[in-house]
Amino acid sequence: MLFQVYGDTAVYQWIGWVVVFLALVGVNEIARRSKAGGIFCFLVLPAVLTIYFIVIAVSASMGAEWALNNPTYTDMNSWFHYAKLYAATIGCIGFMALKYKWGRLAKAEWFKCFPFVIVAINILIAVVSDFESAVRAFGTTWISTEGVELHGGWHNVFNGIAGILNIFVMTGWFGIYVSKKKQDMLWPDMTWVFIIFYDIWNFCYTYNCLPTHSWYCGLALLLAPTVAGMLWNKGGWIQNRANTLALWCMFCQVCPMFANDSIFAVQSVNDPNVNLVVSLLALGANIAALGYVAYRSKKLGRNPYTNEIFVGTKDYEKAMSREENAA
Repeated sequence: MLFQVYGDTAVYQWIGWVVVFLALVGVNEIARRSKAGGIFCFLVLPAVLTIYFIVIAVSASMGAEWALNNPTYTDMNSWFHYAKLYAATIGCIGFMALKYKWGRLAKAEWFKCFPFVIVAINILIAVVSDFESAVRAFGTTWISTEGVELHGGWHNVFNGIAGILNIFVMTGWFGIYVSKKKQDMLWPDMTWVFIIFYDIWNFCYTYNCLPTHSWYCGLALLLAPTVAGMLWNKGGWIQNRANTLALWCMFCQVCPMFANDSIFAVQSVNDPNVNLVVSLLALGANIAALGYVAYRSKKLGRNPYTNEIFVGTKDYEKAMSREENAA
């Protein structure tokens, strides 16, 4: 077993998973279909939460007991949590700028590579976190800022390398379009070849470094944008992913006890041998994905990063049929 889902709380753990999955799917639909919904979720809400975080930090520095005992201060104060929250939120804002063509910057041709840049940054944040565990405690354990015991070792190294490779599985960096009705920013060349292997790598990252959160952020959070992207929002996976990631990070930053210490909380088995198997799977999968990118590139005689290489595939053509200028 990968997770400790059994005993008296198992039914609550499954209910929690289903609720998180459905909530992420639902809120993503509100944020992507409505300009007002997107502005509230990724401009207004983060601004309010930033003020809240600053108040907590200042109050704690002044010795205020309510702040010192606040889970946001005690459990979610590492660099990683804030880096992921704001990197994902910046991604959401940038994607809305491209979708609604806000300002001169969003209309510039070179700005179309912004989705690649922000996704690469988000991947590298997790890669650094994996390597951090390896450096801090290779072959042993260390305690994270959340008070969770983490194992350091080759599994962190292998999955960190998998994450770096995954960056280069992203192709067609400038092939960004707007959907009809301007509901979605589309990246048609980001097909299942990237999505599936990103999910495998990211699940492994959460399993290695976020064992108390992986049941939710390693499964529900990854499946929500993937299901939407595969079934009814072709070409819009990256927007789905950014939206759901930012919203989940906001929720966890304010209510960390849901995943850490409640009847809904689920622990991974947190076994370095299991981590190693999962990490080797992620590394092998991303080597295979990069190999397929190289194959498509050679077959079409195209640079896979400045050109789209999945032209003619089913997923690509379905995504392009949703583009605003499509017949």
